[in-house]
Amino acid sequence: MKSKKVSPLKSARSAVVERNTKETRISVRLNIDGCGDAKVRTGIGFLDHMLVLLAKHGMFDVDVKAKGDLHIDRHHTNEDVAITLGQAFSKALGNKAGIKRYGFFYAPMGEALSRVCLDISGRPSFYFRCDLKLNQRGENYKLEDAEHFLESFAQQAGINMHVDVLAGKQHHHAIEAVFKSFARALDQASQIDAREKGIPSTKGAL
Repeated sequence: MKSKKVSPLKSARSAVVERNTKETRISVRLNIDGCGDAKVRTGIGFLDHMLVLLAKHGMFDVDVKAKGDLHIDRHHTNEDVAITLGQAFSKALGNKAGIKRYGFFYAPMGEALSRVCLDISGRPSFYFRCDLKLNQRGENYKLEDAEHFLESFAQQAGINMHVDVLAGKQHHHAIEAVFKSFARALDQASQIDAREKGIPSTKGAL
């Protein structure tokens, strides 16, 4: 049975993180035990769409504001939003006591199919596999942008993550499937297991 999430006003698992550099200014508010509410303004339309999906399917409440050097390219903003969101997730989890720790999910989107498996282990690593030739015509947010976003998030959140794009033809569908499976897997792993009385590791720490 899926653990019931509590009201955002009563949640202790929340965080606010800001990141200011010469390239970007990022502000993230995150509530892990949310209702899927999202306010996202990064200046990158497709990334905004994916973060709204992340909140909705992960049942996280997020408020993301970003101003970056988009006149140069989207790389810095894409990366720094991921870094800040990952730091907020790690901060909100605290010592990780009681979490389920592991999560995995298959998500279809039209002809595309993605799988994400992750472990909130405190030892970040990232693996991305896609052997498909996808139609990228007309797309301004590429699969490699999504890959870099997830890798940056995983590094800051302390997550071991495996992402596999198993099927697909359309670039848009493949990325959306990836973010949906990521959201659902992250939701699973971050839920509280009532049976777990402490840190979910034989080492006693994550």
